[in-house]
Amino acid sequence: MKNDPAPNPTLDAMLAAQRIAFAPVMFQVARVMRNRGVLRALQRAGKGGRTAAEVAQDTGLSAYAAKTLLEASLSFGLVELPGGNGDRREGQGGRGAREGEERYAITRVGLVVENDRMTRINMDFIHDVCYEGMRFLDEAIEGGKPAGLRVFGDWPTVYEALPELPPKVRESWFAFDHLYSDSAFPKALPIVFERRPKTLLDIGGNTGRWAIQCCTHDPDVRVTILDLPGQLEDARVNVEQHGLLGRVMGTPIDFLDHGQAFPTGFDAIWMSQFLVCFSEADITQILRRARAAMGEETELWILDTFWDRQENEVAVHCLHGSSLYFTCLANGNSRMYSAADIKRCIEEAGLTVDAEID
Repeated sequence: MKNDPAPNPTLDAMLAAQRIAFAPVMFQVARVMRNRGVLRALQRAGKGGRTAAEVAQDTGLSAYAAKTLLEASLSFGLVELPGGNGDRREGQGGRGAREGEERYAITRVGLVVENDRMTRINMDFIHDVCYEGMRFLDEAIEGGKPAGLRVFGDWPTVYEALPELPPKVRESWFAFDHLYSDSAFPKALPIVFERRPKTLLDIGGNTGRWAIQCCTHDPDVRVTILDLPGQLEDARVNVEQHGLLGRVMGTPIDFLDHGQAFPTGFDAIWMSQFLVCFSEADITQILRRARAAMGEETELWILDTFWDRQENEVAVHCLHGSSLYFTCLANGNSRMYSAADIKRCIEEAGLTVDAEID
């Protein structure tokens, strides 16, 4: 029986540092393993695993490609050598494997990469939207501009770019954007509609998903979406498909032109994953404009993913990772804020928080 090695904090730190150094390689290996069907083949094989030759046959990859991906995935945590001690140096690959024919089995991490919806959406977003542009992070940090956006074209922010981005990039962007709001909508609707608002201003309504759900939830409410012209066109198409053009209208605006007043006369104002798209100074100005648009009975609702209000490390990790997308590609000056940051902006805008709901 082998004794477990004594803890070695220095070696652990060195390994963690190398994982950072090789993170782009690890990411692309995981993505190819998923997209090329390697993880799916290993999942079907179960605990007994598959040899590299069998994986090549399963997936149509060359023997070289299958072997290279599988060996790298041992260190990257996607696969393991089942049966025996898993000593990679001696090629002991489990039951029934001849020398040099290790059998590879999928790990729990590999199962998550293959099957978890959030992981798939996050990986697609990073690859399709962020990967090339993140090379310019240093420049973005220095200049306060989304320097990485240049890989797609010449726009001041990603929001003006959205209507013209390649279809696959748009698909991954919207999937990522919707992932973190859609799951909250069913719980938010009865809260927002407790007082039965007849009119609602959806600030930064994007593709109109919240407006559509509002109209489905309450047959009497009328919604106005306030957003950039390109986003309003996407919203109009979606609203028309749901037969709601008579109850949902759009009003174009440049949110960064703080001289443009918000429309008035609404029972409720809604902002979902909107404020994170702006610097703290702009957030304060936007909230002041919202305050000016509010009547005595108007309620302002803010839904967002605050990293300091999450219940587990997975959520916090995702939000911190997303912050640099705003820096490098979205606008150059915002991030995933903490609730404390936004509450400070709310107070500076002359508003008061009446309730906080997690």
